[in-house]
Amino acid sequence: MTGPANSDVEQRIDALLKGAIDPHVHSGPSIALRGIDHLELLQQASEAGFAAVVTKDHDYSGVMTAALIRKHHPELKTKIYSSIVLNNVVGGFNPYAVEHTAAMGGKIVWMPTLAAENHLRWQESAKWVHPASTEKMRPVTVIPVLNGDKTVRDDVKEVLDIVASNDMVLASGHLHVSETWVVFEEAQRRGVKRLVFTHPEDIVDASLNDVKGIAAMGAFVEHSLCMFLEGCKFKSREPEDLRNQIEAAGVEQTMLCSDLGQTGTFSPLDGFRRGIRLCMDLGYDDEQIRKMISTNTARAMGIEADVAAARAN
Repeated sequence: MTGPANSDVEQRIDALLKGAIDPHVHSGPSIALRGIDHLELLQQASEAGFAAVVTKDHDYSGVMTAALIRKHHPELKTKIYSSIVLNNVVGGFNPYAVEHTAAMGGKIVWMPTLAAENHLRWQESAKWVHPASTEKMRPVTVIPVLNGDKTVRDDVKEVLDIVASNDMVLASGHLHVSETWVVFEEAQRRGVKRLVFTHPEDIVDASLNDVKGIAAMGAFVEHSLCMFLEGCKFKSREPEDLRNQIEAAGVEQTMLCSDLGQTGTFSPLDGFRRGIRLCMDLGYDDEQIRKMISTNTARAMGIEADVAAARAN
């Protein structure tokens, strides 16, 4: 019975991958060690029938690479998008860099990650070393998001205005959850419609009440599957923690990503497959899982047509 039953599960996973979106992938090239590059990522995702992937590097905007791959590999049906992370290498809250990313079709603007004050605090006592931490460059300079009185800095507001005017996604990065609340509220006041709360399960010190509240304000809550998967070097939480996170935000406001691409662990595709299996084991049905790996993410990014096209193929 084990063989056929397992085969049935694999077929369900195959079907769910048709039209899936991985909105947070650390493919290379990168100054950090990567196990897969952007083209290899898209080749694997296309073979599995993904609607889209979004590449993320902590140090550069990948929009130019995405444009090259789209031009020279029209046979790959999965759409490749990219993003910008507002760390030191791009000049932090650099409006020129954000406008360039928008003009080149970038979908997501991430608040600081490695350069977030909270990240440096977390790193001091973390149980695992962040894979993008490197000694190849000069030490990180903190990029603050708030003034001393806990209001949003003017340079951050300028970036929020660009995100709003280009209808991009604003993702919280590695800000402390207390900072995320303030930045998201300011973003909404300035017309940002697309908000994503990044991996509340680790680094950002969020409670389930934070998750519930941030989802209630209309943000999507994105979970990094790599932090829940048995055998992954980034595992920091148990499966039941994922269930609690999903229930706090609600299936309708939950997005799942691999957050993979590094060396020494699962590939993004393998991580996604394992993550779907984990959701099945937690009791979620295929319709709920499809929302969390596909249609919710499409709504968050405004790429519903990509999902429709992938599922029609």
